[in-house]
Amino acid sequence: MCRTGRQPDPHEAGDEKAADAAFAALLEDSAEDLYESAPCGYLSTLMDGTIAKINTTLLNWLGLERQTVVGRMRFTDLLTVGGKLYHETHFAPLLRMQDEISGIALEIKQDGGGRIPVLVSSVIKYGSMGEPLLIRTTIFDARDRRAYEEELLRGRKAAEEARKQAEADRARLQDALAVLQQSLLPDTLPQVPGVETSAYYHTASPDRLGGDFYDVFPVDGKRFAFFLGDVCGKGPEAAALTSLTRYTLRAAALHDPEPVSALTTLNKVLHERYSGSGDPRYCTAVFGTLEAGPATGLTTVRLASGGHPPALVLRADGTADYLPTPGGLLVGVLPEARFTTAATVLSPGDTLLLYTDGLTEARTGKDRTSLYGDDGLLAFATSHAGTPPHAVVQALTGLLDSFGDGLDDDTALLALGVPASHP
Repeated sequence: MCRTGRQPDPHEAGDEKAADAAFAALLEDSAEDLYESAPCGYLSTLMDGTIAKINTTLLNWLGLERQTVVGRMRFTDLLTVGGKLYHETHFAPLLRMQDEISGIALEIKQDGGGRIPVLVSSVIKYGSMGEPLLIRTTIFDARDRRAYEEELLRGRKAAEEARKQAEADRARLQDALAVLQQSLLPDTLPQVPGVETSAYYHTASPDRLGGDFYDVFPVDGKRFAFFLGDVCGKGPEAAALTSLTRYTLRAAALHDPEPVSALTTLNKVLHERYSGSGDPRYCTAVFGTLEAGPATGLTTVRLASGGHPPALVLRADGTADYLPTPGGLLVGVLPEARFTTAATVLSPGDTLLLYTDGLTEARTGKDRTSLYGDDGLLAFATSHAGTPPHAVVQALTGLLDSFGDGLDDDTALLALGVPASHP
């Protein structure tokens, strides 16, 4: 449409006619041209498979002349040996039953000996009286698809090999971590005269090093020292801090086994080591000494805590309570930290229990939103008061297992008790 009063531009009209002519020329291809030059192969066969008609596209794929194919070859002659077997056992029977079949993967032979993967679809044409006349077949070149599938298979194989390698690497890493983790814990606890000891370590993840630690060792002819704690962080850095903490406490105890003195030395070492590193490190710890009285059957316990959960005392009379350890800052945070000694006496049948916060901070309940907490642990301890240390630790081990995925932190347990059968 032209605007009112505006005459058509003869150049514009000429361009439109040229465009229309070019478009019309595109539509002038005859049906025969479209058949012969189609992007896929076409052929028609008699019901016995003899080729009656084939297009140029398929002939070019095969590398054959029309006169050597039409009326002289059957469809199966174009297929590989495997394709012929599949045609006779599956393709042809299905086509007779269904009148059509589509998307069957086969391979056709080229005159030079090559093979082309193809997708074949066939349909039976019937006459006016319902008699089958011929089979019309369309063949699509599947070389790009085959290459894509092979690439996918290669990718899948590479991914599977990478997965197996990753699993092997993970297994080796877990073995190495397990060995390193064990090196940070005592192989066995020493025999303490008049005292039974038991310990357990739960690793929340086999893929990372934990930071919990414990130990029991003699410091002189009549006393044994013990400690349990938890360093900040996980992984190699935590392992290095754990190692430093353990050996510092051992060395400090041999110089002066008093709990406050040992924790003060550890605080000084950690603060000097990490305060200027830009990555401050600290730990919580309970350090104590045991001194058994062979004549009385009583064991005196002296301990101090640096920011650690309080120890539990399970009495032979069936009661249990926390042992207050007032004060006690996190170890290594400040250059000067004050610690206070607490003391108790263990009678025959009494047990002292130390633990890390992985136990009390375990998530419980169906929705895993509640913490086990101090009250839950006290109730558990009360129900097991009067039992020996190994039984207490064994019961706690079962409790940890019951938390399942609610236990997402490492947990260390150390129980020290006087046997009830002490003479």
